[in-house]
Amino acid sequence: MTARSDDLTGLLTEAARRWPDKDAWVFDETGERLTFADVDRRSAELAAALSALGIGPGDRVAAMLRNRPEFPLLWLALARIGAVLVPVNTGYRELDGAHVLAHSGARLVIAEPEFTDLLTGIAPRTSVERVLTVTDLPPGGQPPVFRPAPELPTNIQYTSGTTGAPKGCVLPHRYWTTLANGLVTGFPHIGDGDVLLTAQQFHYIDPQWNVALGLASGATLVVLDRFHPSAFWAKIREYGVTWFYCLGLMPTLLLRRPSAPEDRLHKVRAISASAIPRELHAELEQRWGVPWFEAFGMTETGGDIRMYPEDHDELVGTGCIGRPAPGREVMIAAESGRPLPRGRTGELLIRGVGLMHGYHDDPQATAAAFRGGWFRTGDLAWMDDDGRVYYVGRTKDMIRRSGENVAADEVERALLLHPAVRTVAVLAVPDDLRGEEIKAYVVLGEGHEVTAAELAEFCATKLAYFKVPRFWTFVDSLPMTPSERVAKGELRKAAADLRAGSYDRVEGRWL
Repeated sequence: MTARSDDLTGLLTEAARRWPDKDAWVFDETGERLTFADVDRRSAELAAALSALGIGPGDRVAAMLRNRPEFPLLWLALARIGAVLVPVNTGYRELDGAHVLAHSGARLVIAEPEFTDLLTGIAPRTSVERVLTVTDLPPGGQPPVFRPAPELPTNIQYTSGTTGAPKGCVLPHRYWTTLANGLVTGFPHIGDGDVLLTAQQFHYIDPQWNVALGLASGATLVVLDRFHPSAFWAKIREYGVTWFYCLGLMPTLLLRRPSAPEDRLHKVRAISASAIPRELHAELEQRWGVPWFEAFGMTETGGDIRMYPEDHDELVGTGCIGRPAPGREVMIAAESGRPLPRGRTGELLIRGVGLMHGYHDDPQATAAAFRGGWFRTGDLAWMDDDGRVYYVGRTKDMIRRSGENVAADEVERALLLHPAVRTVAVLAVPDDLRGEEIKAYVVLGEGHEVTAAELAEFCATKLAYFKVPRFWTFVDSLPMTPSERVAKGELRKAAADLRAGSYDRVEGRWL
């Protein structure tokens, strides 16, 4: 029997009732352990403290916190009083941080002490009234009685779009409970005997839905400070982990570690991962003696498509991402929006319960994202006769670097703030390790001189480190379309290897 509430508060209170003395969370870096009863009590106290500060239903509170208990406690506390969490990437700096705070309309920021100077400097340009650390909050008492509706928003979760600055996905309670309950009632059938592990930062959605999954199932969640390939499997063995999710570069980096006699000495029964390298899929399973299952999801939609045990053996190494998850329908559509026959490649569309409500304060982007109730993923795929989906690629002008979505337009706008830069174009360059790297084509203003290294350093003060271009080329002009936009297609076709002749800031030399 599992807790099946349609809101986070219901999941939490039911979990505390059923498994009060069982470890809910284990934080590896500090050794802190919280039982389900601890989580219930401490989140209620934090909810009372926030209420004492005047935070109530609909208010937005930003969090710039590392992987410590206060992040998920704050999330659950806000859910208890009807307020909304705005996670802030801990890699953000002046430009991207200011956008998230201003655009979200956050009233309050809870941050690590190391970020308070940055955030205090940004705050006057936003609606932020106070920047506090967790220890600044007043003593808690009893929170107001409030039971959220399933469609009440819990998050404005920012994710980069194809163009422009990051967009805020408005995610309701039902988003998290649909995802979590689907992993309990369906494969991988998580239960109170499982031990989960997350190694991503809490400002991403994955650790957050892992929290919801633990509450729905009674499983213990182990939280690492971040992903460390050299120690990852040792932690899995240490804590007796039975299931985990990973994505992006993580499988490749794990496989590149030297093999060891203890590789198969673990309790993991299944691994779910997004974008498993098809050529490495069988090798991953052979190395650790456990099946790896492909999964597809987005910040906007949650968990959408997954590989199931009955298909696993046939699909290893094929690039198939599986079948629709519970509560999801999938369509492969032509540009007109009409469904395509099986075997034909088109845009992947998704619909179902528990999707985002839309992009915060961006009705145009929301309207463009939904077509007749279907969410347009911007990804290309095809479906076989058995209803299994095969991923092909992306239609969006997005750079996917080591699992991070980077909008080229955002990087371009940051570089244009430099006085020496007249215009710039940023695009993706294929990379064996990171999937894609970022390259900038820069046109300098007349009479200006600046080095690529200096531009990279400038960019790092404005944006997160993972958005800083690795490759740089200075040009006299950029090809333009009749509408005076940079013709990036011409840039992409200019050379077989776009890295040739550019400055590599990582190696510190011209190629």
